[in-house]
Amino acid sequence: MLRGLYTAAAGMVTQQRRHDTATQNIANLNTTGYKQVDSVSHAFPEVLVSAMSGGTIKPVGKMNTGVFAEQSVSQYLQGDLIESGKPADFALSTDLQVADPATGTNINFDGSGKYVSADGEVIYRPQAFFTVQDNDGNNLYTRNGSFTVGPAGEVLSSGGFRVLDSNGNPLILTVPQDNLKVDGQGNVLDPATGLPSGSQIGVSVVTRPQELVRDGNGVFHAEDVDNAEIRFANAADNLQVRQGYLENSNVDATQVTVDLNAAYRAYEANQKVIQFYDSSLQKAVNEVGRV
Repeated sequence: MLRGLYTAAAGMVTQQRRHDTATQNIANLNTTGYKQVDSVSHAFPEVLVSAMSGGTIKPVGKMNTGVFAEQSVSQYLQGDLIESGKPADFALSTDLQVADPATGTNINFDGSGKYVSADGEVIYRPQAFFTVQDNDGNNLYTRNGSFTVGPAGEVLSSGGFRVLDSNGNPLILTVPQDNLKVDGQGNVLDPATGLPSGSQIGVSVVTRPQELVRDGNGVFHAEDVDNAEIRFANAADNLQVRQGYLENSNVDATQVTVDLNAAYRAYEANQKVIQFYDSSLQKAVNEVGRV
């Protein structure tokens, strides 16, 4: 009897985490560059139940011991681009492809940016990010291109991180913010000639975005840069830097509302199961035990 109680309790914990994930997505519905999070649940490993009698063991069957929320997975789909008109606002428009080793043609990713090959290998669509750096010198990655220019010309992200150039150094502007012009490759243009000035916004391409870890302030970091296969973008990459635009959150409001209600209903159902077990235990102790 207690096994069912533990299973229902595990279900409640899992649905609470699903509920928390959905509310996080809803709270960031209008956050620039925010990427939706999906909660992935898995069952605990099944156990084999056997009956022992007279020294013999007879298999009874398999038993599942509950469910748990294993991880939260970020969805890196492109969000809508909203025009802001501000010279220090930037957005990335990307369509990065991966060639299939077997056929040589581009892989056809699904709506979530994932592809599963015939042998079960999972491949994710590469993603591009603005590259920023914290005070400890760690490189971070963000899609929030709402930048500001400091007194010394340093470009800062909305979280106060230093924006890097394509060489991995802090990006320093020598022109006033109002005169800032950037082309589609992220090159800072000379206001007098309209030609690249030699500075370029650092855009990183993450070949394996599933290796990124979400931090606060709308940024991600990589525990292992080599494993995530991170590099600076080049002219061959199919991406564009859009000045005067910001990328909106990619949260699907309808879907997360459905997820929120589903988590609530499932939590409520597990709660009813626990109430039933509690009532049964009460009868066993107070009534059956009295006989």
